[in-house]
Amino acid sequence: MSNSSSGGSLPRFIALCIALASLPTGAGAQDFASFVNPFIGTAGHGHTFPGATVPFGMVQLSPDTRTEGWDAASGYHDTDRDIIGFSHTHLSGTGISDYGDVLLMPTIDNHQIAPGTRGAPHSGYRSGFLKSEEQASPGYYRVRLKDYDILAELTATTRVGFHRYTFPEEGEARVLLDLAHRREETVTHSHVEVLSRTEIRGSRFSQGWAHDQKVFFHAEFSQPFTYELVERGHHSRWQDVVSGQDLRGLFYFDQRTHGREVLVKVGISAVSLEGAKRNLMAEVDHWNFDEVRQQARERWNHELKKIAVEMPDTERMTVFYTAMYHAMIAPNTFMDVDGTFRGIDGQSRQAAEGETNYTVFSLWDTFRSLHPLLTITHRRLTSELIKTLLRHYELGGTLPMWELWGNYTGSLIGYHAAPVIVDAVLKGIEVDEDTAYEAVRHSAMQDHLGLRDYKRLGYVPYDTEAESVSKTLEYAYDDWTIAQLARHMGKAADYTYFMNRSENYRNVFDGETQFMRPRDATRRWMPDFDPLNSEHRTNGYTEANAWQYSWFAPHNVPGLVGLFGGPEAFEAKLDQLFTLDPRVAGTPSPDITGLIGQYAHGNEPSHHIAYLYNYIGKPEKTQDRVRQIMDELYGADADGLSGNEDCGQMSAWYILSSLGLYQMAPGDGRFTLGSPLVRHAVLQLENGRTFTIRTDGDVATKHRVSRVRLNDREVSTLSIGYADIMAGGELVFELE
Repeated sequence: MSNSSSGGSLPRFIALCIALASLPTGAGAQDFASFVNPFIGTAGHGHTFPGATVPFGMVQLSPDTRTEGWDAASGYHDTDRDIIGFSHTHLSGTGISDYGDVLLMPTIDNHQIAPGTRGAPHSGYRSGFLKSEEQASPGYYRVRLKDYDILAELTATTRVGFHRYTFPEEGEARVLLDLAHRREETVTHSHVEVLSRTEIRGSRFSQGWAHDQKVFFHAEFSQPFTYELVERGHHSRWQDVVSGQDLRGLFYFDQRTHGREVLVKVGISAVSLEGAKRNLMAEVDHWNFDEVRQQARERWNHELKKIAVEMPDTERMTVFYTAMYHAMIAPNTFMDVDGTFRGIDGQSRQAAEGETNYTVFSLWDTFRSLHPLLTITHRRLTSELIKTLLRHYELGGTLPMWELWGNYTGSLIGYHAAPVIVDAVLKGIEVDEDTAYEAVRHSAMQDHLGLRDYKRLGYVPYDTEAESVSKTLEYAYDDWTIAQLARHMGKAADYTYFMNRSENYRNVFDGETQFMRPRDATRRWMPDFDPLNSEHRTNGYTEANAWQYSWFAPHNVPGLVGLFGGPEAFEAKLDQLFTLDPRVAGTPSPDITGLIGQYAHGNEPSHHIAYLYNYIGKPEKTQDRVRQIMDELYGADADGLSGNEDCGQMSAWYILSSLGLYQMAPGDGRFTLGSPLVRHAVLQLENGRTFTIRTDGDVATKHRVSRVRLNDREVSTLSIGYADIMAGGELVFELE
């Protein structure tokens, strides 16, 4: 196999990566952030936001353009052409809306206190804008508000949002504070206190997806203001403290005396007003906006350089590094600078010295790729994430399914904290193993959400529980992970018990139709079964149909193959999945997107499917489909994601697949091999070692793999171990 395509650039590339390890991330180092496009995923149903944040930060300071509808989940959509304002918390790629706390909006000569209607800027205080006058990069966002001729710029630290507004020379400059923003939430209480002519503080309590969401803030303005506070339309000029459920503040500035530029710093906390101020003073005790912006970019470069890659072209570099960016937005820091955090029990708690508490655990999505990726790139962070999950168990009585702002939301299915925790333990990441085992076992032994019948019958009946097939399949996989931890800890009886439960996926496989099919409590199959039916929740599946969910037994793929009648039958059925008409029956879940046949890459239940060909001796078909997905369903434009980003999961799949790796079943420590899209990649590991991935052949035109070598030894198993990666070395894919 010729090495001509890479031999000349390899020494230079390795030299660059060695240099990166020793250089500070500044002017002299590679600016990986220059490849990131935060607008990717803001169109279609990606549900990302373009605003300013830092890696795993608590603040996401970003523009809001809409508050209603499924595509308002992040508060922003690329098709909108007017901005309501800039709020300090945003979700990255979720399928449910929340956040949008503490919104500020600068205006000129506009005394309206309502945001108005989307698409009609003059109906309220919102403003139109031009896409050509909007920019975003890691840690920075800017836009010109067309109706006011105001340049708005945003940057952030972990817990502070920093605004810079440049007003026109004429007109009355005003900044509006809206604590009633986002109508899909119920504001239960809010208040504002004016502390001085440049300083305010307040709080916003709301009920939304996070049922009990408390946000405290402390804000400082660079110029003195006059003000009035407005509650339910009642204006209170010079009243220092106002409370209510429909609260806004109006702050006016004298440009003739103090200039056109107004800066605002806002610290937030989930614990207290005092905590918000401490956060502000600790992280931004000055007014140098450009310094904070540069520091945010440096923090991003520090994280992005953990995987230094050379891709076939600039567009793919943009897709890759934007994926890295999106994979490091959540989970979010959820703790004040002094270690105080709001526990899942609603009480103020104190973290141990050196520990950080986190929030936003989209576990049904992220156990599949994001958390396996983080075990490679962020072992210390993974330990902190597991400690947070175990705190939830200790303080709240159970592990979360989907945790948000210190709340159990109960969203989605399974007990997928289990694979995240178990995978970390078995990879040698620091975890309290006794508490971890107690917590994951506790999740599996409950009687809710169909588990009583699951334990009794070996499956979840559709006549007693919605989404019954999906729950059966995912419970079975989670049980397998618990069995692996039981074996690791020498708990032989539990190992046998949970391994037996892990085979329950077999109990919903209908040999006649060759699908995972709902059955009732008397073991009868659901009548009038249509495998294309995607009626959300009532058809037995979660955000999917039978074609998409019948492949979920990642812990026992040979057993799954056997149910279908062996490798040839399995291959034929899998081929059919990718070539069927992409239309679904019934009222489709909006999550079923990114279709290749009935394969739906826009949603997580499909993410492992292309790699199943490896397990029947057809790796070339895995390579074909993985490259097709990367080429067709990821792009460098705003619609570059085929479905919800889901807190980094969509991006983590792309990162791992670009490297030629995928962990089929977190908990087994093996990464199956695919078709890499990188020419070279150097992973800077936290243990000081590097793991290099290289392709011999032109990845721009080839994707079939003829041979794989790990440290000059041929890999014959179509997989490598996590330990192989962490030991450092070189993985070489030879392309045909």
